[in-house]
Amino acid sequence: MKKKLVVLTGAGISAESGIKTFRDSDGLWEGHNVVDVATPEGWNKNQALVLDFYNQRRQQLHQVKPNSGHLILAELEADFEVQIITQNVDNLHEKAGSSNVLHLHGELLKVRSTKNADCILDWSTDLNSGDCDPNGHQLRPHIVWFGEAVPALEQAVQMVQEAAILIVIGTSLQVYPAAGLLHFANPAVPIYYIDPNPATIHDLPNELKVIATTGSKGMKIVQKELMKMR
Repeated sequence: MKKKLVVLTGAGISAESGIKTFRDSDGLWEGHNVVDVATPEGWNKNQALVLDFYNQRRQQLHQVKPNSGHLILAELEADFEVQIITQNVDNLHEKAGSSNVLHLHGELLKVRSTKNADCILDWSTDLNSGDCDPNGHQLRPHIVWFGEAVPALEQAVQMVQEAAILIVIGTSLQVYPAAGLLHFANPAVPIYYIDPNPATIHDLPNELKVIATTGSKGMKIVQKELMKMR
C-alpha cells in the first residue's frame, strides 16, 4: 500500500517554466490589473479584453515546458499515491506525467458556457466573441475568477484530510480559500513548505519543514527525504 502524498502547488512552481505570477508585480498580471481580467465584473465590462488576455496566456502555454519540480512530482508516483491540488491554470503537471491533478482555479485549455457551468469543453486555440455552446450561449474561459465560488474545494479538503504527507510548493498562501487547506491536515502529518519567500504560518500543530528555495531545488531536497519514508 503506497502512502498518500498530497501536494498543493501555486504559481511559483510554474514561474520557473516562464509563466509569470501576478503577485510579483504589484498586483499586475502580464501588465493588466487583475480586476480587469480575472473578475466577473471585468468580463461584464470588457469581454473582448478578457478573451484576448486568456488567448495570449493559452498561446504562451503551448510554448513552455515542465521544469524539474513538475517532473519530480510525476516520478514520485512510482513510490507514492500522489494527488496534486494546484492553484495554477496551466497543464504543466499533466505534461510532466502526473496522473492525478485537481485544478482549484480552472484550466486554460478548457472553456465553459456562460449559462451552464456544467458545459465544459476542451479548447486549445483562441476563444472569440461568437464562440458558443451547443445551445447558442457565449463561451468563457474555464477560470475561477476572484469573487467566484471554488467548485473543487470540497474535493481538495477531502484529499488533504486523507494525506499521509503534505507538500506545499510555490504559493504565497494569501489566496483563500486555497490557503486554508493546510489546516485540514491531520496533526500527525508532516508538511514540507517550499518557497523562495515563504509566508509565516500560524497555528499549525504539524511538523512543518520550511525550505526557502525554488520549487525545483526544493523538490530535489524533499525527494531524498521521501525515499526514506516509503
